Amino acid sequence: MSFSAVKQFESDLAQYWGSNYAVATDCCTHAVELCLRYAEPDYISIPKHTYISIPQLAHKLYIECHWMDDQWTDWYEIGNTNIVDSAVYWKRGGYIQNSLQCLSFQFKKPLNLGRGGAILCSTKDQYVTLKAMAYDGRDQNSSVYWGEQDITHMGYHYYMTPETAIEGIRRLTKSHERVHKQWTWADYPDCSQFSCFADVSTYE
Repeated sequence: MSFSAVKQFESDLAQYWGSNYAVATDCCTHAVELCLRYAEPDYISIPKHTYISIPQLAHKLYIECHWMDDQWTDWYEIGNTNIVDSAVYWKRGGYIQNSLQCLSFQFKKPLNLGRGGAILCSTKDQYVTLKAMAYDGRDQNSSVYWGEQDITHMGYHYYMTPETAIEGIRRLTKSHERVHKQWTWADYPDCSQFSCFADVSTYE
C-alpha cells in the first residue's frame, strides 16, 4: 500500500491545526521521543501529573529531568524545550506557534484511530528531519529503494501506517462535530510517587 495516504493525512492535519507541517507517527509517546531526540536538551522539566510514558522517556534517553507542580489544562510545554504535549487537546487552528506540538490518536482521544500520533511543526528542516527519523532514517517520499538511498539520519521505527492514515483522513473531516472532554492535570496521578522513579537520581 502506498504511503501517499500518510502524506495526505499530514497535509490535512497541518491545515486543520494551522501549522506549516505535520509528521504522522505510530503514537504520541514516540512523537515526544522523536522531538526530544531532535532537540537534544540538557535537561527537561515535566509536570508530576501526566501520563507515565513521558517521564519514562527521560529515563530512556538519559536526560536529566525535574518535576513541576504544574496545574495544566489541555496541554503543557516540556520545560527547557519548545515541545508541547497536547495529547489530550483538540482544536481547529490550535497550533501553538513555533512549537513541536505532539498529538495523540489513541482510542480515548478526540480523534480516535485506536493508535497513532503526530508532530506539528513550523519549519521544513523540522519536518524533513523528524519525518526521516520516524521512518528508520529513510526518505518515505522517495521512489528509490532504501538500500540505494544515503541514510543521513538515525532513524526509529515509529511511522504511521497507510491504513491508519486513511481512517484518519475520513474521521478528521467530522472531528469538529463531536463534543470533546477537556482534560487537566487532575485526570492523572502523581507520577513522582511511582516506585520506578524512586532510585533515579536525575529526578528531583
